Amino acid sequence: MLTQTTTRVLEPSELGAALAILESEPVANAFVTARVQVAGLDPWRLGGEMWGWYADGRLRSLCYAGANLVPICATPEAVRAFADRARRTGRRCSSIVGPAEATTRLWRLLEPSWGPAREVRSHQPLMVTEQLSPEIAPDPFVRRIRKDELEVIMPACVAMFTEEVGVSPLAGDGGLLYQARVAELVGAGRSFARIEDGRVLFKAEIGAATRQACQIQGVWVDPAHRGQGLSESGMAAVVRYALADVAPVVSLYVNDYNTPARAAYRRVGFREVGAFTSVLF
Repeated sequence: MLTQTTTRVLEPSELGAALAILESEPVANAFVTARVQVAGLDPWRLGGEMWGWYADGRLRSLCYAGANLVPICATPEAVRAFADRARRTGRRCSSIVGPAEATTRLWRLLEPSWGPAREVRSHQPLMVTEQLSPEIAPDPFVRRIRKDELEVIMPACVAMFTEEVGVSPLAGDGGLLYQARVAELVGAGRSFARIEDGRVLFKAEIGAATRQACQIQGVWVDPAHRGQGLSESGMAAVVRYALADVAPVVSLYVNDYNTPARAAYRRVGFREVGAFTSVLF
């Protein structure tokens, strides 16, 4: 008997089924899981639609369609269905990002109509740790950023984003959405930095947090202070905060060509457990 499949936007009442899929891979899905746990499935609150792929009436795979297009636990059949839907709706996202296999397959199907991409980062190692390495002492000067320090941290955030992504977050809307996101992380106590004489030397954020895992993002060292070990001791400090206050597993993903960063993260205690792919427009 043939399997009956369909793809549609999830209803808010399907939150439990969606979370069951998201939480089946807590590290890989941390970004989307964190959003869904806070906002539910209402597109306005979620900042995008959650597409579901159903086989014989049962929800099997997801795809978050917002500022990013993110395939979640997506089988090859689900990826094809999500690609068909994405072609029909047209590109509204600034990137496609997610586990490497499904994201690569999704991009291959979308590239003829959505391409070319500005950049494709095909292999970004996904790294995790559950404990601090005894080799690196946490930087005692790395601390949570206060709400009254937004003007201090913002230039470092803009510099990190521009260096990492290749475009300024201040373009388009003048940076309103980006500044709001930075303020949100500061307000939640998930923005960390070492500041000396009003200058940020190191910074990082816990960008996504669930009960099972959290994800560090935005790691940056002032160019004038690189090569001095600040990234290692700074990351050790952030990991210590994360394990104590946020979740039992800390993750991040990094560009494969950034060998110094990968080596630094390994010294802090991270190990590679998979890979992401990012397609930037």
